[in-house]
Amino acid sequence: MVMSYKKLFGNYFKEKRLEQSISLRQFCLEHGFDPGNISKMERGLLAPPSRSELLSKYARALELKEGTDDWTEFFDRAAACRGEMPIEILQDEELVQKLPLFFRTLRGEKLTEKKLEEIKELIKRGGYN
Repeated sequence: MVMSYKKLFGNYFKEKRLEQSISLRQFCLEHGFDPGNISKMERGLLAPPSRSELLSKYARALELKEGTDDWTEFFDRAAACRGEMPIEILQDEELVQKLPLFFRTLRGEKLTEKKLEEIKELIKRGGYN
């Protein structure tokens, strides 16, 4: 079964809330959130907010710590569900130039010999991180 990309964020949000063993209503009461909106988000019916302040508030309520992998994943999933790229990726000009190759690879398209050589050179120079 393939998960809808719209549920990518909501499923993660719900998973983190349930790790606290707290109901949706109790979670919303404790943190001042609207239960209808949180429910719709968890079910993939409402897109994650684009405001980083509100996303940060949600992340903290879910006990995610800034700078951790969970924090980053939370924001990355939110961006993906909104059909956006994470802002720190878009701010890296060199990385943005490599995105078409990355997308082609994800689609399973065959790389040209020239692109394979570019990748080999990049790896040799240590620029693959």
